[in-house]
Amino acid sequence: MPLANLLVHLAYRQQASARYAGLKGFFHKLLTDPRSHRRKLYDSFMIVLLLSSVTLLIYEVRHPLGLWADVFEIIVVTIFVAEYLLRMWLFNDSHKIMIEHWEKAELMGLPFRPGAALWAILRRKLAYAASPMAIIDLLAILPSYRPLRFLRLFLLFRLLKLFRYTRNLTAFGQVLVEKRFELYTLSVFVGSVLLIATVAIYLFEAEAPASKVLTLMDALYWAVITLTTVGYGDIVPVTPEGRVVAMVLVFAGIGVISFATSIVVMAFHEKMRELHDNRVFAAVERLAGITIVCGFGRIGQVVAQRMAAANQAFVIIDKSAESVEQARKQGYLAVSGDATDSALLSNLGLGREASRILCLTHDDVSNVYITLTARQVSPDILIISRANKAETVRKLVQAGATHVVRPYEVVARLAAEFIGQPVAFDALYDVVTRAAGVHLEPFAVRAGDWLEKQRIGEIDINAHHLLLFGVIRSNESPAADGHVRFDLAGRHFYFNPRPDLVLRSGDLLMLIGYQASLSRFHEFASRGWKRAQGK
Repeated sequence: MPLANLLVHLAYRQQASARYAGLKGFFHKLLTDPRSHRRKLYDSFMIVLLLSSVTLLIYEVRHPLGLWADVFEIIVVTIFVAEYLLRMWLFNDSHKIMIEHWEKAELMGLPFRPGAALWAILRRKLAYAASPMAIIDLLAILPSYRPLRFLRLFLLFRLLKLFRYTRNLTAFGQVLVEKRFELYTLSVFVGSVLLIATVAIYLFEAEAPASKVLTLMDALYWAVITLTTVGYGDIVPVTPEGRVVAMVLVFAGIGVISFATSIVVMAFHEKMRELHDNRVFAAVERLAGITIVCGFGRIGQVVAQRMAAANQAFVIIDKSAESVEQARKQGYLAVSGDATDSALLSNLGLGREASRILCLTHDDVSNVYITLTARQVSPDILIISRANKAETVRKLVQAGATHVVRPYEVVARLAAEFIGQPVAFDALYDVVTRAAGVHLEPFAVRAGDWLEKQRIGEIDINAHHLLLFGVIRSNESPAADGHVRFDLAGRHFYFNPRPDLVLRSGDLLMLIGYQASLSRFHEFASRGWKRAQGK
């Protein structure tokens, strides 16, 4: 088989190999995935290994440790080399480059040149080798080469290698990279000031009696110490001209420090939000059945309080940094951002860990766009949206909302009810707000449940100190003849049903009562279901 055909054959085999993909996915989670639990364990192990090796190398300078230290160093270097090669392997998929060159040649009717494909693969690997962290990884191996003692200077690169495993240090490095233009501008300014100060102090002080500025190196040392406002006092100007240079340099140093501090502080302030968000994303991945709450206004706060009291997992999105900070102070998972951003919703596990999304912002337009985005990301997710205006309801439904809630209309109807029947209003208000400890909770009838095919009158709900508010049934189930029903989105609601209503699988019993009574009924019903299943 010619070499070209062999390379292409191997490339296609790699692409089709589930074992190869699984192996690469394992090492990706171990080495590069920032949200992987495996990487956290690996990073902790590497930090301990790095600090141990550095400590031993420093201690061994004056205290020989013997053979066991050499063996430990060999193990450390072997791990470093293996990690370096694995990261280079993960940097890109070489087989995809080979396949791309082959298919391009076939499409254009040109002869396939394996040399060009191999050179493209090599260039990609060299691009990784030239990256800053890869260079640090490589130099961190050198201190172990004992015959050349000067290579121990590269011990510092093992400490720099900590940037790869410590997220806080990594964030600091990213800040420096992101602010490289500002830092470059500051470096040019500092270099210019140091050059001028060094030359000026040397010209004024070099020939002065009792002056300690004898060389340009002395002048540069003095300029650096003065510009940074450290001022050791070992070299001081003795001429009036030199003292003027010192005074000007001190003021310049104050400006340099202020400028540098403002750059770093602003950069870290921007980075802190990203770090907070990454922690939220990682926390969401460890949860299941989470709800995304868009908007932490007055309605969003009430919803969050209720869900927290019910121990339901949820995460909050809000554009306002103040609202997000308020949510975090209350112990909620929250991120600052635009809920119409599909990437943000995907990071929060929409359609995977997140099974529901609540669009509760005060702006109807935003709720429509959030609904559209959420429906595009996950066609099957449950979307409950808030509508402040009547004309928005139809738009939200067309956008993909499963249910639409009009809070102002609900409040208006409650207010009208209060005018007509204040006692009934008080009772309903206590149930809704749980002010008197009374709860309204659903109870699902499962397939094969002892409740299935039972009549309402046979359950004796009153014996459990509960009230049956109504029954919610899917449109797919046959309607109950002779019972008044209210049409809901995809369901029917039977308010205060008669005793002869036969329950079916999938029905929801809306029960009213104290939490203790509801808990006892759930326990009683669970035992009945297990008996019905023969467990």
